[in-house]
Amino acid sequence: MPETHLLQPMHLEGCIYDGGWRPSQTLRDVCEPATGRKLACIGMASPSEIGQVAARARSTQPDWAATGYERRAEILRAAARAAETHADEIADWLVREAGSIRAKAQFEVSLTIKALYEAASMPSQAVGQVLPSQPGRISIARRRPIGVIGVISPFNFPLYLAMRAVAPALAVGNAVVLKPDPRTAISGGQVIARLFEEAGLPAGCLAVLPGDGAAGAALCEDKHIGMIQFTGSTGAGRKVGEAASRNLKKVSLELGGKNSFVVLEDADLDLAVKNAVWSVYLHQGQICMSAGRVLVHSAIAEEFTRRLSAHARALPVGDPASEQVALGPIINQAQVDHALKTVSAAVEAGATLETGGNSNGLFFEPTVLTGVKPGNPAFEEEIFGPVAVVTTFDSDEEAAELVNATDYGLSAAIVSRSVGRAMALGEKLRVGLLHINDATVNDDVVNPFGGVGASGNGTSIGGPANWEEFTQWQWVTVKAEAPAYPL
Repeated sequence: MPETHLLQPMHLEGCIYDGGWRPSQTLRDVCEPATGRKLACIGMASPSEIGQVAARARSTQPDWAATGYERRAEILRAAARAAETHADEIADWLVREAGSIRAKAQFEVSLTIKALYEAASMPSQAVGQVLPSQPGRISIARRRPIGVIGVISPFNFPLYLAMRAVAPALAVGNAVVLKPDPRTAISGGQVIARLFEEAGLPAGCLAVLPGDGAAGAALCEDKHIGMIQFTGSTGAGRKVGEAASRNLKKVSLELGGKNSFVVLEDADLDLAVKNAVWSVYLHQGQICMSAGRVLVHSAIAEEFTRRLSAHARALPVGDPASEQVALGPIINQAQVDHALKTVSAAVEAGATLETGGNSNGLFFEPTVLTGVKPGNPAFEEEIFGPVAVVTTFDSDEEAAELVNATDYGLSAAIVSRSVGRAMALGEKLRVGLLHINDATVNDDVVNPFGGVGASGNGTSIGGPANWEEFTQWQWVTVKAEAPAYPL
């Protein structure tokens, strides 16, 4: 065990981080969703503070970009080592603040550590290409940092979904202003600030400023911010994309999904159910990749539904900090109300409630709806709760039509003993992530991650995509002497 905690009382008593810790004028309590108990107090940044910090980051960024690649890499590795040292403490915050079960919290910490080490490899990679040119002239294209990256991160995987942008952006020489969701500003913000502070990142290269919608709008408007990387709902993403684009900023949008988990009639039913459960119920269904539709071939639908419902009824729900549970709390009452409303509307529209459908405070029962057809609210809307929406199909062509019957296009999974058949079906699906014989919820850190349509603006983040995302091309030519142009 480490001798000292990563987060000390001063980090939990209304401070924001802008290269140092200072008290904020506006405070907000951070509460444990499972119990309602106050955990900490955070500072909330105003739009004017966003502007001041962004200007400071812009003045600091050139020195950071000029820092030797070995030093930048070492700072990222040091942040990863700090996360390893304090992994248990960080996981505790994810359990208590985000309502994560222990296994999910530990997995999120491991992904974050991996993201830091992967980012640490970027400074020593080639940053450009030598292009064809005439004799006596060198022509190169090289990657340059954008400047200051504004990162707006969500509540569901607060640590990793922030770090997957912060780490590579810093690695290639950008400064970062991070605005975490205020509901998870400790695990998604203060922890990240402390990791890089411990690692020796120069002051001014990273700021962590929790804030409301006005603070996010200020990031999108500020002239010192060159790019916005946003992860969150499609509705909010549309506003971010509009504002950032209006100000001619580069923008990366990772948004929601109505993802399909497809079970063909030759599937191993036990494995199909296990993968469906992971896809639907992990972290109470509050994941952009969660399966919002479970599409099952009609020949096996009855037996599959029986097994899925039995499995759902057996999943324990409770406080993840005090019990061995499979599902913890939903993040807040508004999200619970949305899930309850959608389930009720689905039943009114003709769906059958096989199990669940009720809540106790923020604890929502694992739910299974069957007989859900296109047009039903549960088929159309992203629920972001632990609700399996089962729809049947009779052919692979019909399955493809059902998967594509949405404006979203993030993740899809197909389970079948015939890999060739599953891949042929997969070719017809309009999604950014496709998994054959696996769950819809997947991320290896080293892979490009992104959706199409209402799930994003066609960009990707992660792995090789990080170079495309957090840098811009510069064309450079060199001649021994300037030519005498004839004009």
